[in-house]
Amino acid sequence: MQKYQKKLVFSVLMSFFVCASAFAQYVWVDEKGVKQYSDTPPPKSVPNNRILKSPGKASIEAPSQDNAAPAPDADQAPKPVTTASRNEDFMKRKAEQAEKDKKAEEEKRIASQKKTNCERASSYQKSLESGVRIATTDSKGERSYLTDEQRAKELADARRTTADCK
Repeated sequence: MQKYQKKLVFSVLMSFFVCASAFAQYVWVDEKGVKQYSDTPPPKSVPNNRILKSPGKASIEAPSQDNAAPAPDADQAPKPVTTASRNEDFMKRKAEQAEKDKKAEEEKRIASQKKTNCERASSYQKSLESGVRIATTDSKGERSYLTDEQRAKELADARRTTADCK
């Protein structure tokens, strides 16, 4: 029985060593800056400083372009945001929002007025086109009716106004 156990342990250990060689991976950066992964060694043209990982050595951190830049000085480090600056930003945003709301309300009011005026002009145009006699009052307060020329002028004005509404 002991002979069987020794063979089993030996077989398991050998399988670990065989599997370890199967996991042998090379990682390097080629001339174009692209990481290459392979189980075969990189070409001879690749310098050793570009080989990031090989089976016999530990992995090395890839040289990045960010690391090439000098570290910022303590004077250039971002300063913490103070309560006063946060309040100032908040008040600025609040004022901008209030102005946006005011503009939106004004535009809404103007649109409502325009709609009302367009409805009135359309109604007046229909009255003029129907041929019904239309009376007006003059400066003395006397009632007078539109003449054919006045009706044509008023109708042209009403049509122009309703055309602007569309």
